[in-house]
Amino acid sequence: MASNSKSHNDLKSLVLIVICIALNIICANLASILSLPFYFDCIGTIAASVIGGFMPGVLVGFLTNILSSLNDNYTNLYYGVLNVLIALVAAGFSQKKYLRQLTWKMLIPVAYFVLIGGGLGSVITWGLFGDTLGEELASSLAGRIYTNVTNNAFTAQLFAGLIMDIPDKIISTLLAFMIYKFYPKKLKPERDLMNLAVLSKRGISLSAKIVISVTLIFSIAAAVVSYVSFKQFKDTIVNSESEYATDTVSFAATMIDGNMVDDYVSKQYSAEGFYRIKRYYNLILGSSDRIQRIYVYQMLEDGCHVVFYVDRNNSLEIETGDVLAYNEVLESHKEDFLAGRVIEEADTVDDEKGWHLSKYVPVYNSDGRIKCYVCIDVAMPNITDVERTFTFKTTTLLLGFFITVLTLSVYLAKRFIVTPVNNLAKLTGDFAYTNDKAREGTLESIKELEIKTGDEIEHLYKSIAKTTLDTVNYINESQRKNEAISTFQSGMISVMADLVESRDQSTGTHIKNTAEYVRIICDQMIEDGIYTDVVDEEYKNNVVSSAPMHDIGKIKISDVILNKPGKFTDEEYAIMKTHTEEGAKIIASVKKSVEHEELKENYLGEAENMAHYHHEKWDGSGYPCGLKGEEIPLSARIMSVADVFDALVAERVYKPAMPFEKALSIVKESSGKSFDPNVVEAFLHAEEKIRKVTSEIH
Repeated sequence: MASNSKSHNDLKSLVLIVICIALNIICANLASILSLPFYFDCIGTIAASVIGGFMPGVLVGFLTNILSSLNDNYTNLYYGVLNVLIALVAAGFSQKKYLRQLTWKMLIPVAYFVLIGGGLGSVITWGLFGDTLGEELASSLAGRIYTNVTNNAFTAQLFAGLIMDIPDKIISTLLAFMIYKFYPKKLKPERDLMNLAVLSKRGISLSAKIVISVTLIFSIAAAVVSYVSFKQFKDTIVNSESEYATDTVSFAATMIDGNMVDDYVSKQYSAEGFYRIKRYYNLILGSSDRIQRIYVYQMLEDGCHVVFYVDRNNSLEIETGDVLAYNEVLESHKEDFLAGRVIEEADTVDDEKGWHLSKYVPVYNSDGRIKCYVCIDVAMPNITDVERTFTFKTTTLLLGFFITVLTLSVYLAKRFIVTPVNNLAKLTGDFAYTNDKAREGTLESIKELEIKTGDEIEHLYKSIAKTTLDTVNYINESQRKNEAISTFQSGMISVMADLVESRDQSTGTHIKNTAEYVRIICDQMIEDGIYTDVVDEEYKNNVVSSAPMHDIGKIKISDVILNKPGKFTDEEYAIMKTHTEEGAKIIASVKKSVEHEELKENYLGEAENMAHYHHEKWDGSGYPCGLKGEEIPLSARIMSVADVFDALVAERVYKPAMPFEKALSIVKESSGKSFDPNVVEAFLHAEEKIRKVTSEIH
């Protein structure tokens, strides 16, 4: 039964996820087709988080960008983390009902959405594309900000993104709220109220340990993978460019005749092949924008003697025969050059001209001596930009994936580990501390759990179920014996109370009536949450059981006074009032002979309070002690209302019965004077029950 309920809830969650992903994609495409100045790509994400909680919201956010990237728009992958973060914020604020009620508080999560979408989104855009002016929607506004406010492209893009995101997120949140309100109730899954707090009262909770473990493992794995990938990516770029430079410069070197190098320098265009080589070098230079310059140097002690030099811009106006000083790059290889050694490695340089790679190939004469070196400079992608872009791509991809995996891990762990264990703990806790009915309910609840994980948790569940069943049976047997003793005890008390009552010819069934009224008042106080720190089931049982003894002191009053049909004299009334103190003395005497502390303090303690103080009044005008307000024990304040009301509606030898409504109005008018206002409030709330009992008794 419980298993079917979980499966049904999973199906509802799946339906919600599919619907909300479709909403994200459809709304985003509509906004694009209609050229609206909005994104509308997170409406479904917010709706899923509000309706279903963390897990559905995060999955909708993550999968939306995965699916939208399949349509030749792979950059959406890198913005997936934004949708995932919006899902977390929406689910968190939804728990506080900020997104489930149309109030000003809805603006608080909207502000977070704007910071994520407009702020963090602009940072990701900068990381991916550099100092651009943002995406299509914000680029126009960013351009105006860049021109009129700041000359910093990133700042302009950031402000434009935030401004453009405000109306988008307000409208998206309102639409998500409408979806939440009108989403069919029967299709709403149970909300995933995930608590990701790291610390609990007893230390680190099981959920927190799972979060920490997954985070630690994923962080280490992500760091290693990112570092290796980054190094491999960078090395691949350099190796690819190096291979290209090597092939090109090797081809250029085949055109040089090592025996003619001196003639090229001295005769230049008059030398055989000089013009042809220069023309081919210019053709090679023009074949690719990546080739910045090709030059042939004789490396001598006094400098680099130019044999050939072709430059894309020819900004230096270097000609054949010029002698150039060794620059920083060439200086590092000077000894090798002068010794006529082959320079095999390539140099990657970042200077004012940008990133470029230099490659050197020697040219030999017929004697096998190196006569010169053919060199080439190939422009490379800006390594700094590549590093930034790669870092942002990796970080955003992994962060979105990590949050999704973490949410799923916590959800699954909560579903199959934490929740079953907590349910067992809660149910067994209830079993240990509640009443007979609750214990039976706990046993039934444990059976309904139907934990079928096929592991140690299921074994633990079966063991607890068996132990609980055995314990409940034992307690029930013990309780049956205790109830028999309690029944005998209550019977003896009732007999004693009846003996006292039988002497008072005017009270009739007063003891039974007041006990029933006390029961009704206590039940209503529990229902209304009045004096919750005192009134519970155990307190009620003690007060109701001891209520019949509230007038036990009348056993000390003579029959002449007790059964006088007319009004008491002052002396007689003074004697009559002593029944409260006499009753307290009788019960106090009984308490001395009882060794059971709980019985002495709870049951007999409340009996003594009611007997002694049930004629005290809230305003302090009662007897025997003139207590007022909460100085009067609560059980006596409850009995006071029950005692007076029964005296009003009962027929006495000296008066007729008062109508119910009149008696009720007297009780109401006496609130705050004779009676505790809270007790009167409970009494009035239970009017129908009081009326029914009164009609049956009288």
